[in-house]
Amino acid sequence: MTDEAVRARQGVFFALAAYTFWGLAPIYFKLVKQIPPFEILAHRIVWAFALVLILIIAMRRIDRIMPIVRSTKLMLRLALATVLLGGNWFLFIWAINTDHLLDASLGYYINPLLNVAIGMAFFGEKMRRLQLVAIALAVVGVAIQVITFGSIPWVALALAGSFATYGAIRKRLPVDSISGLWLETALLTPIMLAYLVLFADSAASDLSTNTASLNLLLIAAGLVTTVPLLCFTAAAQRLRYATLGFFQYIAPSLMFLLAVLAYGEPLAASKLLTFIIIWSALALYTLDSVLQRQRNKRVKRAAVQEPVS
Repeated sequence: MTDEAVRARQGVFFALAAYTFWGLAPIYFKLVKQIPPFEILAHRIVWAFALVLILIIAMRRIDRIMPIVRSTKLMLRLALATVLLGGNWFLFIWAINTDHLLDASLGYYINPLLNVAIGMAFFGEKMRRLQLVAIALAVVGVAIQVITFGSIPWVALALAGSFATYGAIRKRLPVDSISGLWLETALLTPIMLAYLVLFADSAASDLSTNTASLNLLLIAAGLVTTVPLLCFTAAAQRLRYATLGFFQYIAPSLMFLLAVLAYGEPLAASKLLTFIIIWSALALYTLDSVLQRQRNKRVKRAAVQEPVS
């Protein structure tokens, strides 16, 4: 087996691990359901900050941080991305612990289609015909729920919108994922520490009075944040981004199954119809990606075989 094949196999493993971790993350947040969502968010940010700092020191990447910190323009853009990420994390935790996991799943199904739309609107990316049809289907799916059933899937739209916008901002920032995550948590950690010390008033807010198992669960919030990101980074280094995209449906699919089979969330007719239309849109989007890859391969083979005059 060639080195390239070994790296590709490793990439597949890391991609499966990353998206499986993200898809099963609701199990963790359900375990700390008795704690207010904002307090869970605070622990997630503080412990992720500490864990990623240890990783950065161990990997000797401190030298990558200072040039970013010295750039006011970069830090302002990173701060905007941080607000969107923090809001996305909070809404995700809230959705899970208030039995809106199906809405969260729908949001992350919509996200890749929204990414394509943002690419066209803000980055001048050209959209192919099937991509346009897929996005139109997604709009129809949401519109049917709004018009026929009178309910706006605001949780799904807010999760998809905040994460897609965050991704668009981060795409233009010359900051690697690990350094970016640490700086994002570094910006939020003082606020979260102040909240935990001065304002949090739940029964679990005083770590000295908690059981050891509860404190370990709270500290594990850092692992829930960083482990899938590290796996994703490792996969991105070994696989083409187009290939990596085929794994992105694992997480919302696992969330959907957890919501319906494990946590008994009711799958109303309006939601089911919207899901079916979004799934159809994603099937078209995936088909388009496969066809485009095949076209690119044929073009490359033709270029290689073309005789040099």
